[in-house]
Amino acid sequence: MALLAEGRKSHPTRKTRKLRVAYEASNGEKDEDAEPLKMPMWEPQNWQQQLANIRIMRSKKDAPVDQLGAEHCYDASAPPKVQRYQVLLSLMLSSQTKDQVTAGAMQRLRARGLTVENILQMEDDMLGRLIYPVGFWRNKVKFIKQTTAILQQRYEGDIPASVAELVALPGVGPKMAHLAMAVAWGTVSGIGEWLVPHRGRS
Repeated sequence: MALLAEGRKSHPTRKTRKLRVAYEASNGEKDEDAEPLKMPMWEPQNWQQQLANIRIMRSKKDAPVDQLGAEHCYDASAPPKVQRYQVLLSLMLSSQTKDQVTAGAMQRLRARGLTVENILQMEDDMLGRLIYPVGFWRNKVKFIKQTTAILQQRYEGDIPASVAELVALPGVGPKMAHLAMAVAWGTVSGIGEWLVPHRGRS
């Protein structure tokens, strides 16, 4: 019996801990005793320092895009509808192309009268010579002609005022659509531009 008693003493009793489980309240009910659910939020590593570095790099605004971007490529004296069309075309030309090359192509197009009507009347060969040497210029001739025809048929020569309609146009991607919304329509629809200097626009 003594040995049995000693054996019992060698195993101390465990203290039980009260487990509290949090449930989502329904029908406006609140569980006062339950602990609130905590959802972990992911953050990029060192993002604050990276943002500070980007702001320093871009403080002088001395990249080519700052002087030759889409907001500088259209004719400010043209009617608003024409301005918006020129903004869209500059963005279409800018894909895989340096800003300097895009600006040069836009100058040549504007010298010929960059409007929906003129582009539809222009021969593909002439359009190709005017936009060369932008990247993938042959494909862009096709996309510009197709998109311009759609603008005339569906939008009375204007460009769409939504991202969904813009990306539905041939040769127009999400980044171009967001930039078109910002530059042509003055509406912020999303992030469509790099925050650091780069060689070309896509």
